[in-house]
This record gives sequence, C-alpha cells and structure tokens, in this order.
Amino acid sequence: MGTTEIFLIALTIILAVPYAAWRIARTDRFAPLVVVQIVGGILLGPGVLGAAFPGYYAFVFNPQVIGALNGIAWWAVMMFVFVAGLELDLADAWKHRGETAVTAACALVAPLLLGAAAGAVLLAGPGWVGPKGSYGQAVLGVGMACAVTALPILVLLMEKLGMFRRPLGQRLLRYASLDDVAIWGVLALILLDWTRLGRQGLFLAVFAAAAFVMRKAMQRLPQDDRWYVALVWLAVVAFGADWSGLHFMVGAFLAGAVLDARWFDTARLDAMRSFLLLTVMPVFFLSTGLRTSFGVDGAMVFAAAGVLLVASVAGKLAGVHLAGRLLGWRKGEASVIGWMLQTKALIMIIFVNVLLDKQVITAQTFTALLLMAVGSTALTVPMVRPRLAALAAA
Repeated sequence: MGTTEIFLIALTIILAVPYAAWRIARTDRFAPLVVVQIVGGILLGPGVLGAAFPGYYAFVFNPQVIGALNGIAWWAVMMFVFVAGLELDLADAWKHRGETAVTAACALVAPLLLGAAAGAVLLAGPGWVGPKGSYGQAVLGVGMACAVTALPILVLLMEKLGMFRRPLGQRLLRYASLDDVAIWGVLALILLDWTRLGRQGLFLAVFAAAAFVMRKAMQRLPQDDRWYVALVWLAVVAFGADWSGLHFMVGAFLAGAVLDARWFDTARLDAMRSFLLLTVMPVFFLSTGLRTSFGVDGAMVFAAAGVLLVASVAGKLAGVHLAGRLLGWRKGEASVIGWMLQTKALIMIIFVNVLLDKQVITAQTFTALLLMAVGSTALTVPMVRPRLAALAAA
C-alpha cells in the first residue's frame, strides 16, 4: 500500500476506536471522550499494542504517517487554543491582575513544592535520574510536572461542564494561561539553557510591540478579512514562541488573547470550535498518546505514579484553597477551581517528553509521570460536577 492508503487506515483507527470505546462503555461521566482519546493513543502506541504487535505499529504508524498526523495535530491545537485565547477578556484580565497573579502563583508553587518533595524521595533510588541530568534538575522537573495545567484540555472540559463563557470560566483561563507561560520558563531553567531564556525575553518584547500594531490594524479590517489576517498572525506568533522555547501552544494562546472576541462573529467562533473538536482535535489527542513509550514496567512505577498523583492533587488543592482564603472567595469556589486546574495530560506529556529527550529523567520516571497525568485528568470531571452543582445552588 502507498502512504495515502496507510494514512487513511490510521485516521480510521484514530477516529473510530476511542469513539467506540467511549460510546459502548458509556464512560462520559467519569472519563470524557478527550480522556478516552488520550488513553487510546497511549494504548495504540509503541509502548502497549505496538510492543505486543510490532508489525502492526511499524506498518500503520510508520514515520511518513506519523509526520502527516503530527502536521494536522499541530495546526488543530494551535487553532483551538487561539480561539480559546480570543475568549479571554483582556480588560477583565487587567482589572483582576492582582487576583490572577496571586491565584496563579499559589496554584503553581504549592504543587511544585509538594511534587518536588515527593520526587526528592523517589529519585534518590537508582534508575530514575537520566544520564545527562543532575538530581536537582530531575527533582525540579518532577515538581513542575505535578504543577502543570493543560490549557487545551481545560477549555474542552469547561465547555463540557457549561463553564466556558461564565465568569468562572474567564477566571480559569486567566490562571491557567499565566501558569502555562511560567512552565516553559522553568523548563529553560531546568535545562540551564540561558540562550533559551534570552530568546524568550526577546520574543515577549517583540510580541508586545507587534500586538499593539495588530490590534490597531484589526479594527480597520472588514469582518471577513479579519479571519484571514488572524490565521497569519497565529502562525507567526506560534513560530516565534516555539523558536524562543515557550512552545507553539503558548504562542497560539497569546496570539488570540491580545485580540478581542467582539471583532469576530460569535456564532462563527462557536462553529469553528465545534468543527475543530469534531474533525481534527481527535488527531491531536491520539498523536500525543502515540508519542509515549514505556521503557519499563513493574509495581514500583505504579507506586511512584500513585505517590506523585497524591502530591499533585493535594498540592494544587492546597494552593488554590490558600488563594481563596487570601482573596476572600465564596464557599465552594476553591474546590471547583482546584479540581479544574488538575487537567494535565497534554502539556505535561510534552513537558516530560522534553526532559526524557534531554536525558534529564529516565523512561521509568517518564512512565510514572505519564500515569500520574492521565489519572489527574481523568479525576477532573467526576470531582467537579457535584461541586459545581453545589456552587450553583448556593
């Protein structure tokens, strides 16, 4: 078969298998389709089904097919996160900048410290720190992995729970986006990459000036032209962010965040988001899982994943509850926000993949963190749903 036919076989698997599992098993209340798609990618990837049937994986997910899928996945998530950024109200974000900074800091630092403490114990044994990483780098990497929030998954779950355009949804967008920017800066520190830090500073300075010009230009363009120009703007900013080491998803969100949603037709924005979710985002979720691999197995890895899951969840909840106490939130808000910010899977998988590629951590550590991320993400909806209902009734 040619590459086109094999690509279509892979696409059929990507679209059909997770949907069938989600619908037949009726997992929606505890595992939304997006979680099933991520887990499906892991199971269909080289670490599970590929290990059992290497011929299947080598045939269906060959390098040419993986390259094509990755291209679709990158553009899909950039557009999706860009639209999420458009929904962020800049005036409201600036008005609440103090509250956002306090909450984002608490939500990041508390799980980072608790995760690092757990990592310090786990990584003291052999087989956890990579050959090119130091003990301190690996501990900080594990701590940061426990603190991550995955913005694309957060947006999907907010939509599912009916929170996206509510004031609480705006708050979650602010907290998560600020932490997302911080994550990649910390990654540069972990890797001791001062060139990367310098590039990030240069990118943010140039982006600020370019955003000022783009906002002026957008207001002078006809409605239809704004969409074309916005997509060009998205590609350019995503490139700049990725070049600087901030990651293209951060750039995509920033590209949307500096524009105003009122400049675009609301019905068209909703239609675009629905179209992306139905047609191309499943490719992103599955292709992310396909990049994972399990170098080891054993009870120790699962035990480590459980310890890290407890540290991650407890740290995030403690940090958000501290912010709620400091800022005087009403009863129940901190629990909802804390659990919503548990979504980790995609961004954390990307984050720890970099650490694995740079040999700061080993495949054993990567596997434990991967299991922790999937568990943390799967907990979000079942834990938030009753708390959200109680908050609405209060």
